Amino acid sequence: MSGVVVAVGDSAEPQGNALLQTNAPPASSSVAPTGLPFDEEAKLVYGVILSLRNMVKKLSGRDEQFTNYRTSTYKLHLYETVSGYKFVIFSDPNAESLRMALRSIYVGPFIEYVVRNPLAEMDSKERGLDNDYFRAGVDRLIRGLAVFN
Repeated sequence: MSGVVVAVGDSAEPQGNALLQTNAPPASSSVAPTGLPFDEEAKLVYGVILSLRNMVKKLSGRDEQFTNYRTSTYKLHLYETVSGYKFVIFSDPNAESLRMALRSIYVGPFIEYVVRNPLAEMDSKERGLDNDYFRAGVDRLIRGLAVFN
């Protein structure tokens, strides 16, 4: 299991947006396990998240927020930061909420190895973040979760 951050630009949202997909292929591979190119799969996931988030806001008001959804084959968990980064992880459909794990990825490896690294490329849609330290940090956090053992 590897972690990849893909910066996704959107003219409607000027803040940085990032998707963290733990089931994504390594940065050297350009095709996701679904057969789609990785950047196309990331766009589809981002579109689903944006649509569901907007629907939740319209149906329930400002107090509620979209945090996860479940299908028969997976559960998508979302953690969105105040600065606009979105961290996404896919898990078993019966898994408990992984929001705190995503928050740990944000405050740990992401801040340490991406935000504080002036050489980290934030707009690589094809490769994601090509940062071995970040990947190793995410890998350690994910492997430590009971749901992924």
